[in-house]
Amino acid sequence: MTFPRIGVIGGGQLARMLAPAAEALGVRFSVLAETADAPATQVINEVSVGDYTDYPTLKAFAETVDVVTFDHEHVPPEHLEDLVEAGHAVRPGPQALIFAQDKIRMRTKMDELGLPNPAWADITSEADIAAFADRVGYPFVLKTPRGGYDGKGVRVIESFTEASEWLAEVGQLLAEEKVDFARELAVMVGRSPMGQTAVWPVVETWQQNGVCKEALAPAPDLSAEKSRAITEAILTVAGTLEVTGVMAMEMFETADGFLINEFAMRPHNTGHWTQDGSVTSQFEQHLRAVLDLPLGSPAAREDVSAMVNILGAEHEDLYQPYLHVMAHDPAVKVHLYGKSVRPGRKVGHVNAYGDDRELVLARARHAADFIAGVDVDPHPRMPTPENLLADRESSTG
Repeated sequence: MTFPRIGVIGGGQLARMLAPAAEALGVRFSVLAETADAPATQVINEVSVGDYTDYPTLKAFAETVDVVTFDHEHVPPEHLEDLVEAGHAVRPGPQALIFAQDKIRMRTKMDELGLPNPAWADITSEADIAAFADRVGYPFVLKTPRGGYDGKGVRVIESFTEASEWLAEVGQLLAEEKVDFARELAVMVGRSPMGQTAVWPVVETWQQNGVCKEALAPAPDLSAEKSRAITEAILTVAGTLEVTGVMAMEMFETADGFLINEFAMRPHNTGHWTQDGSVTSQFEQHLRAVLDLPLGSPAAREDVSAMVNILGAEHEDLYQPYLHVMAHDPAVKVHLYGKSVRPGRKVGHVNAYGDDRELVLARARHAADFIAGVDVDPHPRMPTPENLLADRESSTG
């Protein structure tokens, strides 16, 4: 029996980071990339270049692989349904993926399952805007139901005029209350067709201009009760929707519990810490799941793991600061995506781990921001026990 070939639609950084996991598992790996210079094409030999919105292109690619999976969620659902009808293994399947593609369908399903949603409404008319504003007040949040990510397609609305003008442009919007939250959380699960599941620890996340900047695992000071409720919620979603692969669930933590924000049915930014901080990374787990292999352990290797994104800034040369970071802190793990630099663009991330939360996070932050060029101090003072003691002695004279 030959080992199977996995085909990934999308050539971004997630496909790029799936490749080492495929190699370690001994499976062949192909990518349908949007462009010849996409991040995944730089490290993968078996590459096709084509339009993922074109069904004949998708069909031709699917015929060369045993299982189709995804780097993103933007493939038209009707094309995925046609691939399944033609006998191709598509994982996650379109019946699950639609709830990550369409935020209104996602909100409706969460209500049906009795899971914690913020107040929301399907907005197709000015009367809908007025009714929702009467219900929750201004400001509230408007989102495009499809296609938004990393803060795109999301606006905080201060007035009826703002909302009505955007609605006139796009025709349909999702309205959500502006949640008064304490912090943002995320959790990831892997699920295979045989129904096996594995859940990683809940993490605390922090967003910068709508883009995930940091993830800290496990989420500090999260009660066992709340952690258990979050784990039960993502298992309910994954099981009910028959998700195959890994899935991320982002949440707002509130005084009363948590509210679900969004889903991603693929490897996700909030799970990048698992590359170096978990027994089984999200990338390996995704491949295990879509191949229906036994899942790996999601246990953390260390007490604390931190992921900090490298967001593009003003300078384009990442290599020289990258060399300094490697020499300055050999224990941090730097993952670069092979992307050109634009301000705010995710061009890589740094993982750090250890037993001291403040020190682990400080090391990851410094490495990521020094490579980006927003931290220019090559030797910052770290919050080590010795430094903290010296600072306390200094402050007391």
